[in-house]
Amino acid sequence: MPRYERTAAILVAAGRGLRAGTGGPKQYRSIGGQTVIFRAMEPFCRHPQIFAVQPVLNPDDAAMFSDAVSALRHEPPANGGATRQASVHAGLEALAVQKPDVVLIHDAARPFVSAALISRAIDAAGRTGAAVPAVPVTDTIKLIDAAGNVEATPERARLRIAQTPQAFRFDVILDAHRRAARDGRGDFTDDAALAEWAGLTVATFEGDLANMKLTTPEDFVREEARLGAMLGDIRTGTGYDVHAFGDGDHLMICGVRVPHARGFLAHSDGDVGLHALVDAILGALADGDIGSHFPPSDPQWRGASSDRFLRFAVERVARRGGRVVHLDLTIVCEAPKVGPHRDAMRARIAGIAGISIDRVGVKATTSEQLGFTGRREGIAAMATATIRLPWGAP
Repeated sequence: MPRYERTAAILVAAGRGLRAGTGGPKQYRSIGGQTVIFRAMEPFCRHPQIFAVQPVLNPDDAAMFSDAVSALRHEPPANGGATRQASVHAGLEALAVQKPDVVLIHDAARPFVSAALISRAIDAAGRTGAAVPAVPVTDTIKLIDAAGNVEATPERARLRIAQTPQAFRFDVILDAHRRAARDGRGDFTDDAALAEWAGLTVATFEGDLANMKLTTPEDFVREEARLGAMLGDIRTGTGYDVHAFGDGDHLMICGVRVPHARGFLAHSDGDVGLHALVDAILGALADGDIGSHFPPSDPQWRGASSDRFLRFAVERVARRGGRVVHLDLTIVCEAPKVGPHRDAMRARIAGIAGISIDRVGVKATTSEQLGFTGRREGIAAMATATIRLPWGAP
């Protein structure tokens, strides 16, 4: 079987997740500080072998989806159907114009998919044309009758638990879905079963025990605890920044344009709040400071928007397998007044850092007319960042 070059992925996220209990569709709930759907989608969006990620949604969830994955690249979402099978078919039809060679189909309720598993799926599809990740069954399985009595005990050695992403040659699985739709067959619980019905030989490849599906409230509790245990290296860093006033009619503070009679004297946009937060995160990582990564002597940073610096610092945490869990900032100035802009600042920081707004604190104080801030010559900012890393992270 030849290998294929153009690989796309479908993220199936149209379900309601009723067995997961209250709190809305499970794919938009938070686990480990990130929404389930962001965790499930990000590895595909960042995988170097995948050129397109096609989400399939319930149209009622469009706003929640946009908020959850705003930092990720993806195709315009397709509207899902009444069943998982119908939703996958919608995703395949949406991708058809792009003519991928291979497609990976993944459930949004599996937020722990790894880049290595995605690579194995792509390789398996290139070798076989149809393949699913599978893990061995470790418990004894019983077949029961309508009365609940045991009918048989299947041989455990031959049983496997199927996972996603399931990988197929695109034209073959699209044709199988079209045939099933024409024949009125809408009862397949996964794409491998549909492929088997269509006469395809479906291979298996090594799955991942961590790639579990979130189904019940107990699944969320267990996985939250597991993630917390994995990120047991809790670190705190501090940051400080100051900028003098110069000519201008506004100040950038925490990513928000604040009207003022003066501007900042600075190489970038002079955002003292974001600069202090960057240093706090880098300090928690023991990874230098903002000047070592973005030297003011470098002309490329002249006038740069400081959200780029904060995003960079957050990504440094993510690349080490960690996450930012809390950011706290104190702004010291006589003017302008921070209070009217506080919530906008918190929201902007939260959006850049990819955390919820309730994990961002912004406070303001004066220096009682003492020092350079008291003389209204500039603004200072002090920040604290708390991050969590896996033990032994490089």
